[in-house]
Amino acid sequence: MSPMRGIALKLASVFLFTIMASLIKAASAFVPAGEAVFFRSALAMPVIIAWLAMRGDLKTGLRAKRPLMHGWRGLIGVSAMGCNFAALGLLPLPEVTVLGYAAPMLTVLLAAVMLGERLRLFRMTAVLLGLAGVAVVMWPRLAFNDLSDAAFWGVVLILVSAVMRALAQIQIRRMVAVEETSAIVFYFSLTATMFSLLTLPFGWSWPELPVLGMLVASGLIGGVAQIFLTSSYRFAGAAVLAPFEYASILFAIIFGYMFFGEVPTVNVLAGAGIVIVAGIGIILRERQLGLKRGKARPNMTPQG
Repeated sequence: MSPMRGIALKLASVFLFTIMASLIKAASAFVPAGEAVFFRSALAMPVIIAWLAMRGDLKTGLRAKRPLMHGWRGLIGVSAMGCNFAALGLLPLPEVTVLGYAAPMLTVLLAAVMLGERLRLFRMTAVLLGLAGVAVVMWPRLAFNDLSDAAFWGVVLILVSAVMRALAQIQIRRMVAVEETSAIVFYFSLTATMFSLLTLPFGWSWPELPVLGMLVASGLIGGVAQIFLTSSYRFAGAAVLAPFEYASILFAIIFGYMFFGEVPTVNVLAGAGIVIVAGIGIILRERQLGLKRGKARPNMTPQG
């Protein structure tokens, strides 16, 4: 294990994913979300295939033991991605980023319901605190008397995306027991590309060269970011890396201001602070519980 290398890869992946989101946001004025999903997924595939070949995992990456599970994961994941990309065209980048952190909070709740995981008082309190932070950010946008407001629908879309991302995480937890990580990564890109083509009748257009360049770059950068993210866990544990995910909020604020002239509101900053505190609380508690479980079962081999 090399924690510093893992942290560097994690931060690099977060940085690249934020650049990818910025490119998608810039392109959203010219192409629909489904088309952006296609480029993001299709252009990531060559990068992922090359990475699997370099690692010697190409054979395992192409072997799907449970194709139906991959299909469901792809459908859920592409729905989350499509809603997220659509929201980027309607809301400031920092706001989309903070609201997206509803997903890990919802994952904890869904894991309790769908996987039977125990939901202790501390973790439940932290989840509710995190959701309160999300509510602080979205509250000014919930103008129920004006359903034509673009920002209102941006909030709706990002919350739907968060639910779908949480469901995708539950599906991945089920899949890792029977599928290789390389196969999960490869077949998500493949199924996302295929499902995105179903949106072809809904207004796709051939983008002009600068927009096409942004879409192609989003796919390539997204593929590299996915590789960095996956590789980071080879060098450091999830509990060590998880807090660095919140660097995306800082990157989103910087890029939002630099490229789109977006200045975060007081609500966004306050909500982000609450979400970060709640998220780190969950991470620290999970790490503590993991250490206790390790001491209680010193002779047990961890099960993948």
